Amino acid sequence: MNYSFELVGKIGSMALIRQEDRDINYNIISRLGSELRPGMIWVTSGATEIGRLDYIKRTGCELCGDPEQDKADYASQGQTILMQTYRQFIPPEYGLRQILVEHTHFNDPEKREHIRLLLERAARQKTIPIVNYNDPVSDEENRKMELAVRRSQGAEVHECVDNDETAAVIANLVHAKTLVLMTSTEGIYRDPRDAKTLVRDVTGSDLESVERQVRTLQENCVGASREGANGARAKLEYALQCVRGGTRVIIGHARHRLSDLVEGRVPCTRIGIE
Repeated sequence: MNYSFELVGKIGSMALIRQEDRDINYNIISRLGSELRPGMIWVTSGATEIGRLDYIKRTGCELCGDPEQDKADYASQGQTILMQTYRQFIPPEYGLRQILVEHTHFNDPEKREHIRLLLERAARQKTIPIVNYNDPVSDEENRKMELAVRRSQGAEVHECVDNDETAAVIANLVHAKTLVLMTSTEGIYRDPRDAKTLVRDVTGSDLESVERQVRTLQENCVGASREGANGARAKLEYALQCVRGGTRVIIGHARHRLSDLVEGRVPCTRIGIE
């Protein structure tokens, strides 16, 4: 019998950083960590940026080699700090397990099933999985070639470099009740320049109604929080994939408590079938 997961969540890189101090936002991680429980799966970004900031603190300069190699080096350095920080704030009675994934784990049925069982065991064994894309060992050129071959064969393709997609794929894999995407904004806006245009509900009585609303919103989505991110348009696409699988999706600011987002007590965007 498959385990029933209540929640898959994800937090973005920019939401984990205090930009003015060029440091980790410990307030956000401490608040978040206090709410994580077994039966939840947490997808975290941040390793690359945290590793970059740590390298600068220790050396006084940035790496200046090949950008892809620098990214791998930063991610490798930041991953240890990221996990150490989560461990500091998650209740001590719960175990913590790091799971580093790549696109191949979700494009291959056997590897995908291996990940699902790994996540289920974590829940049953009272531990919390912290998932991140395995940037230190990922090679962009090889990845693009592998995915191009799969696309040419008409196979389903998950790239998962964007952790929004990773979280959505995992939510579908475990049939989670809720997917929460924590960002540096309150949610999805009709006009990204006007905070008053926050869209609170993208809901309907059937999938077709929800999809129509998502497509309309995507027409207004421009920009992203950082270079290389896919932004609100992609978030909505991943959210729609989850709604098709029966998962409701919440997009909201990381300054809010996880429970407040789930219960609708704070401004956010909620997507799903009523």
